[in-house]
Amino acid sequence: MTDTSPNAPIPSAIPPVVLDHPLVRHKLTRLRQASTSTAGFRRLTRELSLLMCYEATRDLAVEPIEIETPLERMEGWALSGKKLCFVSVLRAGNGILDGMLDLVPAARVGHVGLYRDPNTLEAVEYYLKFPEDVAERDCIVVDPMLATGHSAAAAIDRVKAAGVTNIVFVCLLASPEGVAHMNERHPDVKIVTCAIDRELDDHGYIRPGLGDAGDRLFGTK
Repeated sequence: MTDTSPNAPIPSAIPPVVLDHPLVRHKLTRLRQASTSTAGFRRLTRELSLLMCYEATRDLAVEPIEIETPLERMEGWALSGKKLCFVSVLRAGNGILDGMLDLVPAARVGHVGLYRDPNTLEAVEYYLKFPEDVAERDCIVVDPMLATGHSAAAAIDRVKAAGVTNIVFVCLLASPEGVAHMNERHPDVKIVTCAIDRELDDHGYIRPGLGDAGDRLFGTK
């Protein structure tokens, strides 16, 4: 039974996983450049999503199966247990979602539509849609930026309210403030990111960052 008393100890948060791979560092540097075109930004985001998906799915359960190769029978491995659901935080999360579906095409997809109030920086919901059996699935929530952490935490609130118990959050960039907020709100959720940048500015943007990921993905600014 979970101790919910006022003096209950705060559970320790799962440390964030920062991908320190040469390909990740190279592609992220190109992604950050102001001179990168919309098409280039989309391509690089998709390529990075493949690498992030590799890490985010590291703990998926597998089971042995017998298969026939062209030469003989052997024991191989197949995914087992709960199936996956990717949850995209609209709109920019779709830039990561596409690449992840390339690796796990059978995964179901959910969407959470949130925008950040420019005055309070709090997340406001405008859309929510999950698969009917989402509670029976492991979920990977994707959003390019973990800035203040309010939108990410709010999205995970919705996923947990749907009954999901195993959640990973994947983003291109995070701020120390965003990681701290997520660790406080959802210490049981692992964060997978390509980098944790220096800080947030007065407008809640990650510095040095890469700008507005949604605008750069969709060419809207």
